[in-house]
Amino acid sequence: MWQLATALSMLGARLRESWDAHDAHTVELILDYFEQFTGRFHHPKEDDQLFARLRERSEEAGEILAKLRGDHEASPQKLALIRALIKAEPEHGCGQALAEAIERFRAHLDAHMKLEEEVTFALARKIFTSADWVEIDAAFEAHVDPLSHSGPAGKMTLLQQRITPLLPASDGRGAEKDFGSVVAISAAPRAGRDLLQIRDLRTRYGQIQVLHGVSITVGEGELVALIGANGAGKTTLLRCISGVRPASAGAIHFGKEAITSVRSAARVRWGICHSPEGRQVFGPMSIEDNLVMGAYTRPGKEIASGLSEVYELFPILREKRALPAGTLSGGQQQMLALGRALMGKPKLLLLDEPSMGLAPLIVEEIFRIIRTLKQSGMTILLVEQNARAALSIADYAYVLETGKVTLEGRGHELLANDDVRRAYLGM
Repeated sequence: MWQLATALSMLGARLRESWDAHDAHTVELILDYFEQFTGRFHHPKEDDQLFARLRERSEEAGEILAKLRGDHEASPQKLALIRALIKAEPEHGCGQALAEAIERFRAHLDAHMKLEEEVTFALARKIFTSADWVEIDAAFEAHVDPLSHSGPAGKMTLLQQRITPLLPASDGRGAEKDFGSVVAISAAPRAGRDLLQIRDLRTRYGQIQVLHGVSITVGEGELVALIGANGAGKTTLLRCISGVRPASAGAIHFGKEAITSVRSAARVRWGICHSPEGRQVFGPMSIEDNLVMGAYTRPGKEIASGLSEVYELFPILREKRALPAGTLSGGQQQMLALGRALMGKPKLLLLDEPSMGLAPLIVEEIFRIIRTLKQSGMTILLVEQNARAALSIADYAYVLETGKVTLEGRGHELLANDDVRRAYLGM
């Protein structure tokens, strides 16, 4: 949603400068998305599942929900105005008015999403039980976001193709904002012992250098976030840490051990467990067999207790444990991928894009689980496209650009940083 909002603002700015029928049509595609997906599926599900429960259980929810509902009801008029201005532009020259209407809608959307993420979901986390979240997740999983889904069709495919060049790092070489040399904006020292130390790490794919001397530290019990645009090297860095991708130079230390040249299987035995981008579950195998595979380094007598712990965290997996993993929804497959990594009894959990392609309330549930793991003392290195969500729970964070760390600091500090807000939060 933030990506669409960013693309819409950029299109509005371009249309203010000069009329372009291609840009105007892309704006209409974005409006189609808001009307067809969020209007027909997302907002009604919020009303029926999330809002209804909050009204029943919290007196303070009334005013918040009234504001959100008012936003929902006001949106069609705002979208209709933008459409009317697009239609009128060729004859009447409405570029300035169109750009202003787009900016007003963008401000409306920003305020609405901020109220949802920072207030409504926070209240829901205090009130709802695990059983509530299972029912809410199931309701939202019934409607897949056509833009995030791996195989969008028709107009959504065209929309993806058109907005990609408008977003940061559209060419795969990093975000529009160049932070220059590494900047550390946190003055306070980090507490605890270092569990993972990476110094001057480099790797390449063939002749293409991907990581250019990356250095990061993850302390015991910390949740450290890596944010950056597509193609910045975040996934490659996690693959180097887990041993799937060899480093061409630099050093990786885990605890007191140098593991730069250690095979990936040995790293798993030492407690580095990786939940990869795209879930990568084994579709034909049962859910329980997928989980057991994650425990292949553990003694057989520990598997039953490991399964019990995962099922406690993800009750839906217990219910469906005998079914093929390929029958699960996207959100449930993400739970399975995370559960499989937890079966390895991690000392360091690597999470790569756990919210990718999921509906907003499913994302909220995934982050609730990540917070639970963090509160239990688990050390987590998180790569996440949802920079706002990642930074809001991170103890410390790094911005990765074109294979280099360009900015670092505490999560809340980066969340308030103007450059980060413009480049990654669409603000």
